[in-house]
Amino acid sequence: MQKNVIIIGAGGHGKVIADIVEASGDKLIGFFDDNLSGKIMGYDILGKTENYAEYPEAFFVIAVGNNKIRRKIAEKIKGAKLYTAIHPSASVSKYAKIGAGSVVCAGGVVAPEVKLGEHCIVNHGAVADHECKIGAFTHISPNASVCGQCEIGESCHIGAGAVIKNNVFIYKNVTVGIGAAVAKSIDESGTYVGIPAVRIK
Repeated sequence: MQKNVIIIGAGGHGKVIADIVEASGDKLIGFFDDNLSGKIMGYDILGKTENYAEYPEAFFVIAVGNNKIRRKIAEKIKGAKLYTAIHPSASVSKYAKIGAGSVVCAGGVVAPEVKLGEHCIVNHGAVADHECKIGAFTHISPNASVCGQCEIGESCHIGAGAVIKNNVFIYKNVTVGIGAAVAKSIDESGTYVGIPAVRIK
């Protein structure tokens, strides 16, 4: 059944999700954005986040890469129907569980028995390998690889091209820098960079 979708956030990530909605055969009604007006990719910006209740039959997806902002918007639209955006070219196992409002971009891989929390992003070419547990509001950036049986807490950001070794635990609110390699578990929030990754703040 075709779904009517509104994307919250009309920036670059919003354009990516618009492409996913179109490719999936669902109907994009338009965008909400708290700072922009006019049209994006030929679609109207219909209003601000606070207007969501005016569209009770629509499904909403939050197109904001920043985890903290995405969480704040999710709180504002609590009770709304959530759209899970999965590009047809993504490889998502039928044995995986994808949380409501999450996004899997083109070329993304979500392997068997992965549990992906709500409002997560698996960006272009990113991999969540077998039996991983990914907390809500976590963003796995383009071409990052989370190897098998990892557990990643809520609101983490795994930078583009980063690699997380198998069987690693990562605490909540952790940022892993671009191209970093995480070879052992991370038990404290903060920013980790380098090969092997070390905490810098």
